[in-house]
Amino acid sequence: MTITVIGPGLIGGSLAVGLRENGFATRIIGVDNKPAHAQKALDLGIVDEIMPLPEAVAQSRMIIVATPVDSLTRLIPQVLDLIDHQKVVLDVGSTKLPVLQAVEHHPNRLRYVATHPMAGTEYSGPEAAVPGLFAGKCCVFSDVEKSDADAVYLCRTLYESLGMHLNFLEGAAHDLHVAYVSHISHIASFALALTVLEKEKNEDRIFELASGGFNSTVRLAKSSPDTWVPIFRQNRDNVLDVLDEFINTISRFRTLLIKKDFEQFGQLIEQANDIRRIIDQPV
Repeated sequence: MTITVIGPGLIGGSLAVGLRENGFATRIIGVDNKPAHAQKALDLGIVDEIMPLPEAVAQSRMIIVATPVDSLTRLIPQVLDLIDHQKVVLDVGSTKLPVLQAVEHHPNRLRYVATHPMAGTEYSGPEAAVPGLFAGKCCVFSDVEKSDADAVYLCRTLYESLGMHLNFLEGAAHDLHVAYVSHISHIASFALALTVLEKEKNEDRIFELASGGFNSTVRLAKSSPDTWVPIFRQNRDNVLDVLDEFINTISRFRTLLIKKDFEQFGQLIEQANDIRRIIDQPV
């Protein structure tokens, strides 16, 4: 099967690598509006060739749109304009409601499947693409009842071939839940990194004393603003609600420290430990 990947960076490129390795794709065409990225994807063997969008779509059975989320509301309708009813279009964006609204009345809406493979690293660009990125991870499908059954089936087969398990959510519910389990984690990491950089002026000390716990907490702070500012822009209301709750919880810890109420402090930690029951269970 010939697949076009629009935006062969971390997610799009890793999909290309995985689908080539498992034989799902026999030919991969790349589309990128940054010539340097396009050439890098070609040099790394992530894609077989680079083409302009219309030519790439014309030669492909599936089109994966893996660009930053603020481009999706413009780009996906543009791709849908170019397809026939044998082709399938899917995106991998981490916000869903804006693009679902943008394509709601498109005549080729049934050939579009909204997906969000919940995997990634703090790196970006074609050089960040890695094999095995999606194995054991979750992929969310949104509003599948508005897509053709055969299109949904093909997308399910694609993600299952990469070892992903699937979840199905309405678009607004998806955006709310990812604000809790993904977007707030990045804000917390950015904030902690800024705090440390402001207070620890001695960079050598940061390097020497930073342990595994600190490194894992601030790892996400290395994520690209080109990726994350559009996400926060599109999911602003949900992120604000989650951020308010997070700030309130941080304030509770602060108040208990002021009061020297370490018994209650410990009880909050015990309550937090319950997260192990959820995240440590087998998929």
